[in-house]
Amino acid sequence: MTSSILEQEYPRFSDAEYARRHQALSRVMQKHEVDHLLIVTDHRAGNAPQWVTGWPGTVEAYVIFKPGERMTMHVEWYNHFPLATRIARDADVRWGEHRGIQKTIDELKRRGAKRVGLIGPLLNAKVHQVEEHFPITSMDSEYVRLRLIKSEEEIDWLRIGAAFSDAGFQELLQNTRPGLTERELGNLVERAYVGQGGTTFIHYIGVTSMADPHICVPPQFSSSRETKAGDVVFCELSASWWDYSGQVLRSFAVGAEPTPLYRDLHAAAEAAFDSVTRAIHHGTTMQEIVDAAGVIEDRGFTVYDDLMHGFGGGYFPPILGTRSRPAGPLPQMTLEENMTVVVQPNVVTRDHKAGVQVGELVRVTKNGFERLHSAPRGFLRV
Repeated sequence: MTSSILEQEYPRFSDAEYARRHQALSRVMQKHEVDHLLIVTDHRAGNAPQWVTGWPGTVEAYVIFKPGERMTMHVEWYNHFPLATRIARDADVRWGEHRGIQKTIDELKRRGAKRVGLIGPLLNAKVHQVEEHFPITSMDSEYVRLRLIKSEEEIDWLRIGAAFSDAGFQELLQNTRPGLTERELGNLVERAYVGQGGTTFIHYIGVTSMADPHICVPPQFSSSRETKAGDVVFCELSASWWDYSGQVLRSFAVGAEPTPLYRDLHAAAEAAFDSVTRAIHHGTTMQEIVDAAGVIEDRGFTVYDDLMHGFGGGYFPPILGTRSRPAGPLPQMTLEENMTVVVQPNVVTRDHKAGVQVGELVRVTKNGFERLHSAPRGFLRV
């Protein structure tokens, strides 16, 4: 299945999958008593137009959606318009002429819109423009709920993102050596999948001395620091297949055996990953997840990053911490079959001087979980 997806000129979901999404949108429109949706990408933020039409959105994409009618989408810039026309499904694609929101308002008027639901990050000034003509109901939370449960086709795309992420980690593991900078390590990761059509969602790579650590979590931007023997490399890698990313988190030592502290940190992280994933199934409560992660505190450590978060099309609920580092109030929800979540115990010392990364994206099943990644586990060494 995945090979046939990769071989398409521009990959697209089936008609049945788009029909499923449009029917779901129709139901939430009825719930909120809106007759049209305005679905937005603005300055590359917001992925709902891609979910609805297949077009990822670049600068701006304003989609007008009404069940049973052909969608209208205004895009910028003019040189992006031809490709948007090719990729977008079941949409009348138009150039926005640098006044896309006004043209969208004009189209809503032509259609006789009365109440408009809004999905996506529309700038405040543009929201006010729309509100001059139509009452607006924010429906971002409904969109997030629709993205939590993945279809089988979406999971196929996530498998590709996971495979690309694994390939990036394997390249990093095989080719890290003393003298390479953090920037060069990031380049190793990207070379593993860009040539196959993958893109980078993130690659956070931390490098520090195990004997004298200076960071406990990978930085979001690479530095010019060179890797040395005796370092630990710990990473959080997400390569994407269009809007569907994997996420793999691993740690390995460079030119030396792990120190006792790093062995203990990593053992606690592995134990937490195993304990949390054993607790995962359809119906798992948030408290059960937090309780399962208690092995971290029992061993004298804490976490810096979130313990778990939903993933696959966005950074979704449930977002959880641990007893010693909560991520806010526990979400009022349970895990459901075909949610995809990242379990990522970033176990650190209580003084936040040293830490490791362990974890990956998994699929929630009726009675447990399914690994979507194949990257090797364990405290590895190069």
